[in-house]
Amino acid sequence: MPPAEENVVLPLSIAGVKPDPKWLEELLESTGLADRRKHRPSELSGGQQQRVAIARALISRPTILFADEPTGNLDSKTGGEILDLLRHSVTAYGQTTVMVTHEARAAAIADRILFLADGLIVKELRDANAAQVLELMSSLGS
Repeated sequence: MPPAEENVVLPLSIAGVKPDPKWLEELLESTGLADRRKHRPSELSGGQQQRVAIARALISRPTILFADEPTGNLDSKTGGEILDLLRHSVTAYGQTTVMVTHEARAAAIADRILFLADGLIVKELRDANAAQVLELMSSLGS
């Protein structure tokens, strides 16, 4: 099995489960990795490495996907592609994504945004845009 593809199916391999070939192919296509499946991590860009991690998280079809700063250390274009992919996993696969982020643009893809301060929920927004998120983040920071 090729390196990137092997990395994606690792959770199933550990569980002793064979991947559904159709699902694997769909996942590699939707993450933009179909033509990179034979590449080693050192041969992939940061965005492609993030896509491998997301595909690996999705391969077992979880009900909930947890993402901690999924666009951290990525350029804005690649970060946007990763956010699109996460949003796609919610709409296309019916999954819930719980994302932790400090980026207004990343938070704005969510249906529901919870703001935390000192371990407590201090504010909630629904269907907000990046400007609204940034404005609230600024007001909470002061």
